[in-house]
Amino acid sequence: MKKIQLHWQILIALILAVFFGIYFKEHVHYIAWMGEVFLRALKMIIVPLIFTSIVSGITNIGNSKNLGRLGFKTILYYISTSFLAIITGLVLVNIFKPGVGADLNLESAIDLKVTPDTLGDTLIRIVPDNVFSAFSQNTQMLSVIFFALLFGFFITRINKKPQVLLTDVINGIFEVMMKVTMFIIKFTPFGIFGLVAEKVAEQDNLIALVQSMGLYMGVVLMALAVHAFITLPLIAKYVGKINPLKNFHAVKTPLITAFSTSSSSATLPLTLEAVETKAGVSNKISSFTLPLGATINMDGTALYECVATMFIAQAYGIDMSIGQQIIIVITAILASIGAAGVPMAGLVMITIILTAVGLPLEGVGLILAVDRILDMFRTAVNVWSDTTGAAVIAKSEGETLKI
Repeated sequence: MKKIQLHWQILIALILAVFFGIYFKEHVHYIAWMGEVFLRALKMIIVPLIFTSIVSGITNIGNSKNLGRLGFKTILYYISTSFLAIITGLVLVNIFKPGVGADLNLESAIDLKVTPDTLGDTLIRIVPDNVFSAFSQNTQMLSVIFFALLFGFFITRINKKPQVLLTDVINGIFEVMMKVTMFIIKFTPFGIFGLVAEKVAEQDNLIALVQSMGLYMGVVLMALAVHAFITLPLIAKYVGKINPLKNFHAVKTPLITAFSTSSSSATLPLTLEAVETKAGVSNKISSFTLPLGATINMDGTALYECVATMFIAQAYGIDMSIGQQIIIVITAILASIGAAGVPMAGLVMITIILTAVGLPLEGVGLILAVDRILDMFRTAVNVWSDTTGAAVIAKSEGETLKI
């Protein structure tokens, strides 16, 4: 029999997990360990993979002129798509006003147990005071990326002999990490089965939850759908000159994984593999753009934070002026850049936006119950934007793709 392709294996595991979580709640603990082990394995390789990927990408790019051009294109794409995503969410939340008349029962209000960093603190912490400490914590990806950018850039500025040696060593380590990644990827269906079954079993009354928060969830999902199925494909077709359907077909495995794990960082190994082998993007482009994207390009998260903030304001009967909504847009972009690529990171970052426009932090309790469900959708959009960006930038650099 022809071997079932990985994305079908993952999809089958996802469907089976939902049924298992609904009908065998008391037995979920027997298979939940598979999801835990799978996530730990992915997190194990994230830091070395990101570091070697970025350094390898920079050294293969060549001179600083090429690096500056590629970096400008990457940042321009990320900011532009995040802005378009936020505007989409802002328009729809103003049209449908899901927060008007919402139940202000805050018994489930979350105690975040953290003081959200200010924008200044986030920018300062990009520069690590201890690079080894940054390497040991998956939540300090901006610091890892900053050090990798510096390390890779200055490899290109040293004498030829050590430059060639270090480049070969980094490229070799990166190849080993990709081999390890491919090994871990084989177990993705088992990991997804354990993760999703556990999450489904945790939902006490999913139908009642959807009924009470249906309009809010509908607005978020509608905005995400517009961005994913209209905005990004239009950018791919008319800016990148690529086929959006072929691009989607090439990266469906990381998209399903992102949906299941709610972590763009954990999905990065699969994203790199799919973009390079299926879409045909060169390692030079993918190894530079995708690790950056997994950390700072959070279209779905930025959109969600904007809609959630407006929903909370509407629920409290607070009318947001045009000026305040502009502040929400700007802060959502900056907060999404600082968000870690881990499950529910956006829930913490939204407190920055609430503080910026003077809304009560207790309002987070309004959206807490459905956050985990929406997190799956917005993470898939985050990764979809990353993969589209890599393809668009590769085409702008004159590469011939498979899509």
